[in-house]
Amino acid sequence: MPEDKYIQFMANYDDWVSIRKLRIEPATDPRTIMEFLASLSTGIDAKVEANMRKILKLDKVDAAIAELGLGKKDTAKALEEVNSRKVGAVIKEITAIPELQKGEQKEMEQFCRAYAMKKALKECGLNTDYSGIEIPGMKRVMKSKV
Repeated sequence: MPEDKYIQFMANYDDWVSIRKLRIEPATDPRTIMEFLASLSTGIDAKVEANMRKILKLDKVDAAIAELGLGKKDTAKALEEVNSRKVGAVIKEITAIPELQKGEQKEMEQFCRAYAMKKALKECGLNTDYSGIEIPGMKRVMKSKV
């Protein structure tokens, strides 16, 4: 008797209640699995950002990225500027939280750099995750993100 294969995700946290299950059978289309995982990824990324906002003043990073005035042809500029002293200084400022130990501050800085890069590349019109893909079963999720 073959072992059941499945993917299961459950979250019951603050305003986020999510139960997602997918039973994988021999006839399950790989696209179905891919879409299922993309929908999880989109929701998880949104919650990572929401929790970062509870700890860090990400609005300062948002403002620093907005000041760059990035457009569709500015990918190289985005890469350069996110790693510049200006954006780096903002990230250092907001992650220098006395309640956090040095290692924790470094971790938050890495999360923040990833957030800043993702935001800057999105300003350039690049998809940096699966949230911009129109997946038929995710239309409701996609509308709530926009």
